[in-house]
Amino acid sequence: MFHIKSTPKSVQTVINDLTAAAEKHEFGVLHVHNLRQTMRRKGVDFPHRVRVLEICNPHHAASILTEDIRVNMALPCRIGVWEEKGQTMVGTMLPIQMLLAFGDSPTMAETARQVENAMLAIIDDAI
Repeated sequence: MFHIKSTPKSVQTVINDLTAAAEKHEFGVLHVHNLRQTMRRKGVDFPHRVRVLEICNPHHAASILTEDIRVNMALPCRIGVWEEKGQTMVGTMLPIQMLLAFGDSPTMAETARQVENAMLAIIDDAI
């Protein structure tokens, strides 16, 4: 269900490289959440450097949402970047497995396959 890889790059370098790779694969970065910064603004001392990119390809999103509007609860796609034991980690939830919760539509399965292939390529390009 999860695809996680490590990289010697810094968190910020990976964020920059993921942004470029997403564009290369026709995905846009909608937002980058900085969890440590957000939690600190809320008064929580959160020591971990964690960023979460929300990315989307609007054509794939429209296809999936037209097939089953409930999938809005699983979109946009997310890629996490964090530090763990001195390593920078990059990971995502695999779209094919995640979308199985919404049924077995052939249209959704094919779109999920395309999205998953792109997500894995984006991560590979960035690390």
